[in-house]
Amino acid sequence: MSAVGVRAMTLGDWPAVEAIYREGLATGNASFEAEPPSWDTFDAGKLSAGRLVAVDADGTVTGWVAASVVSPRAVYRGVVEHSVYVATRSQGGGTGRALLTSFLDAMDGAGVWTVQSSIFPENVASLTLHERAGFRRVGQRERIALMSYGPWAGQWRDTVLVERRRSD
Repeated sequence: MSAVGVRAMTLGDWPAVEAIYREGLATGNASFEAEPPSWDTFDAGKLSAGRLVAVDADGTVTGWVAASVVSPRAVYRGVVEHSVYVATRSQGGGTGRALLTSFLDAMDGAGVWTVQSSIFPENVASLTLHERAGFRRVGQRERIALMSYGPWAGQWRDTVLVERRRSD
């Protein structure tokens, strides 16, 4: 396993982030979205805290993680939903673990007490990554949305809700 570096995402990283995002979407097991958003939409919808990229020894972006608020209501100010994507060529090499560890540290520092995500049950690698990072499964949403693209087009999909609560 080669060394994985993690740093803050910048606008200059967007082409690589978008390509990794698109690669994940093509599997049909990463998101209900059919296309990555524009940088402006992504930037407006994601928190600056914990918006990170993983880079290899050459500085090439190999993955990313970011979060958005779950609700604008004050009572949910410490609850976020996150996404983590790893380039296919880098999967299984510690990139996801490095991103998620750094992300959770950033969320702890930002006062976030609950980090959650909805993951397709077919995405075993993501479920395993999250379990190893201390997330727990809190439920499964059955037939929550109808897939509109890719290999699952026209099929109702389930998602597994996972969360990680800060311990203090």
